[in-house]
Amino acid sequence: MDRTQIRLYLKKNSAKIILLMVAALFIWPWLWLIFASLDANAPLTVKIPDRFTLDNFSQVLSKGSNYRSFLNSFIIAFLQSTLVVILSILAAYPLSRYRIKRKGTIMYSLLFLTGLPITAIMVPVYMVFFQLKIINSLLSTTLFLAATALPYSIWMMKNFLDDVPITLEEAAWIDGAGALQTIRHIIFPSILPGIMVVFIFTFSGSWGNFFVPFILINSAEKMPAAVAIYQFFGAYGSVQFGQLAAFSLLYTLPIAGLYIISQRFLSNGFTLGGAIK
Repeated sequence: MDRTQIRLYLKKNSAKIILLMVAALFIWPWLWLIFASLDANAPLTVKIPDRFTLDNFSQVLSKGSNYRSFLNSFIIAFLQSTLVVILSILAAYPLSRYRIKRKGTIMYSLLFLTGLPITAIMVPVYMVFFQLKIINSLLSTTLFLAATALPYSIWMMKNFLDDVPITLEEAAWIDGAGALQTIRHIIFPSILPGIMVVFIFTFSGSWGNFFVPFILINSAEKMPAAVAIYQFFGAYGSVQFGQLAAFSLLYTLPIAGLYIISQRFLSNGFTLGGAIK
């Protein structure tokens, strides 16, 4: 190929080339995780193990503290996601259906709160938690995380509710249904894909949150997995790379499983069959 053909080829396939380069950047860390987790003497570089072994996984799974950290992560993430979904529906419903004064101001305020960095408020939050004597509590940490996730969740949920025709609710009202019955039997089935989006978004954010539990929880028994991963960083800069990689792979399984399970809801799109029925 001459230079002209090469330039034409690059111009025609430039988008694909860029996407392949971006994909390589994401795949490279995953290759290290996979190879290092199966290597008894895993280095920091990507290297095919001389001898594949499952010792790293057995050592990680043999510690009861690791099971406890995963359980703590699940408790925080699941409770936070469930609470956020319920509260965001209840808050977004009147914003979507009723004529409220300064509705635009409320929506822009929610949008502003979504951009507020969590690090900017952690010092006063820690002081409040300390004065109220609720430091080192999974429940209080979960409630705070739910509060931080609510603004963006309400914004998303309102957009999903706006797509539901008001005629469905009017038909339910004629039949004598109340507001909560309408939300349960009409709104909920109609925005089920949207609910899954909010749940996954909140769950994944909580599951991978390191900073908030690190500040608000000081007991090793209550540490979630995102903080417990520090156990593989030893003194004097030594790191157990193999066990770290094995723990990290196990740490990604719940999120991957959640995405797989939710695909049947998300792939169907927004259908009104459940509400009409």
